[in-house]
Amino acid sequence: MTREEVQAKVVKVLVDALGVDEDEVKPESVVRDDLGAESIDFLDIMFRLEKEFGIKIPKGEMMVEGLATDPSLVSNGTLTAQGLKLIEEKMPHAAAELVVLKQDPKLDNVSKLFTVNSITNYVMTKLG
Repeated sequence: MTREEVQAKVVKVLVDALGVDEDEVKPESVVRDDLGAESIDFLDIMFRLEKEFGIKIPKGEMMVEGLATDPSLVSNGTLTAQGLKLIEEKMPHAAAELVVLKQDPKLDNVSKLFTVNSITNYVMTKLG
């Protein structure tokens, strides 16, 4: 499957899960900020991706979990160097988006890693 085919299916999943228009979904669209996803929507999106692509998304693989509760990873709402390193290691599919997080490592900015592009990258790695 080509990257374009994968991205088209990712867009379809996001349109269906979030009720947005297809023309709103761009490669750089941030799923939360631009497409209006809420916490519960991420579970639905992951379920739909599994179904659409016939893949399994293990807990914590697509997005790092437990950041906010670990003081070695987050201090005063900002990612520590260890937190940034963990995200970088666990989320190579979001390498391009990590540039923004490194410039402003607030915990709230972690959601900016979830773009159409990073989700497409993740699915591509799962498909091999």
